[in-house]
Amino acid sequence: MCPAPTRPPDAELRDRVRDAGLRATRGRIAVYGLLWSADAPISHAEVVEALGDDYDRASLYRNLTDLTGAGLLRRFDVGDHIWRFERVDDADEHGGDDEHPHFVCVECGQVECLPGVGLEIRNTRRAPAAVSAQAVEIQLRGLCDGCA
Repeated sequence: MCPAPTRPPDAELRDRVRDAGLRATRGRIAVYGLLWSADAPISHAEVVEALGDDYDRASLYRNLTDLTGAGLLRRFDVGDHIWRFERVDDADEHGGDDEHPHFVCVECGQVECLPGVGLEIRNTRRAPAAVSAQAVEIQLRGLCDGCA
């Protein structure tokens, strides 16, 4: 997902939400638009901080889970038991699957996308089936530039 491309107009976001089989409510468009513009994965708390004056916490969480279930967002946990969400790119927009690893700072907890970084699996005989099916998440941990 990262870095974020220019956010499309609300009409296009509504069409994408509808095409995914969801009602294009004001809250869903606000959440999807926020995630579209984000340059890094964000948590529910960060969504609440950004949009909470207009929406309640529970509605924002429901919108995050609905958009994730529809395949418009992806969620993952970097080991701190906090779900983070990011927009799923269209395959035609970037020439294929946009799955990518993330860098997590062990000091401040900042999460950054690492687009273009991949893992080549040469021998899957001894690996779990999820590895050969590429159903794994890759996270690199260390100190970010600000904490180093």
